[in-house]
Amino acid sequence: MAIIELWPQFLFSQYPIPKPYKNLNINLRNRVSCQNLTSIAQFSHQPNTLSDRGLIFREKVLYLEKLNVNPEKVFRENPNLRTCPLGTLESVERCLSSMGIHRSAMGRILDMLPELLTCDPHSDLYPLLDFLLNEVRIPYPDVQKSILRCPRLLVCSIEHRLRPALLFLRELGFVGPHSLTCQTTLLLVSSVEDTLLPKIEFLRGLGFTRVEVSNMVLRSPSLLTLSIANNLAPKVDFFLKEMKGDLAELKRFPQYFSFSLEGRIKPRHAMLVKHGLSLSLQQMLKVSDGGFESRLFEMRLRALEGKQR
Repeated sequence: MAIIELWPQFLFSQYPIPKPYKNLNINLRNRVSCQNLTSIAQFSHQPNTLSDRGLIFREKVLYLEKLNVNPEKVFRENPNLRTCPLGTLESVERCLSSMGIHRSAMGRILDMLPELLTCDPHSDLYPLLDFLLNEVRIPYPDVQKSILRCPRLLVCSIEHRLRPALLFLRELGFVGPHSLTCQTTLLLVSSVEDTLLPKIEFLRGLGFTRVEVSNMVLRSPSLLTLSIANNLAPKVDFFLKEMKGDLAELKRFPQYFSFSLEGRIKPRHAMLVKHGLSLSLQQMLKVSDGGFESRLFEMRLRALEGKQR
C-alpha cells in the first residue's frame, strides 16, 4: 500500500519508524536560485546583511564539520545550503538516523551527495524508506546496509528509476529465493533502457537463451553492474580467442566476468599454458593466489610422476 499520500497518519505495522520531521522551508524540487560561490570565506562575508547571519552561517559550518563533511565543497556544490536554516540539516540527520545510519557514516554520504543537505525528508527520503520496506521487502535492519552500499538510492526517483528497475529485475527472475537483498539493491539505481537491458541483450547476442541469461544473472548479479565495452566484451573476446573456451562454461560459471582480466585471468591462464596444464574457470579463478600456486605445483608434480612411470 502506498503511503506517500497518507503521511504522517500511516504506521508501518512491521517496522515502525519515527514520525518525519517535516521541513517546509526547502525542497529538492523547489530550489532557490543562488550564485555559485567558490569558497566559504565568500559566504561568510556578505554585504548588507544582519550580523546574526554570520553567526548562523558559522553554526552550519561547525555542524557540517562535526559530521565530517567538507563545508567548502558542499556549499560550492549546493548553493541552496547558504540560505537554508540549520533545522533543515538537523531534520536530514534525524531522518537518516531513523533509517539506522550512524552519524559516523553520514559524513561520507552527505559529502558525496550534498543535495541531500537541503532536501525535505517528508517528500524526498521517507518515501524511499517506505519503498524499500514495503515494495522491495528489505527487512528494516538491512535498510541501512542497502543505503551504505549504494547511497545513490537516496537521490534516485522512485517513480522514474527505482520502481521500473524493480519490475524489470523481478521479470528477470529476482523473486522468491532470488529476491533482492541489501547486497543487490544497488541494481535499482540502474536505468532499465540504458544499463540493464543492453547487458541482457549483449549476453543474448552470444547465443544464450533468455532463460540461460536469467540463470546467469541470478547466479552472478554483478553482471548487471559491469560495463559492456570495458569489461564484458574484452573478457568474452579473451575467453573465446585466447583460451579457446566453450560458451557452455560461461553459462556454468558466470562469475568469470567478476574477476580482473589483467590481474587474474590472463596471468593464471598464461601459467597454465606455460606448463601445458588446464583447469576449469572455477578451479582457475576462485582460489587465492597462494591456493592457485599450490594447485599448479600439485598438478605439475602429478604430471612429472606420470611421466616417470
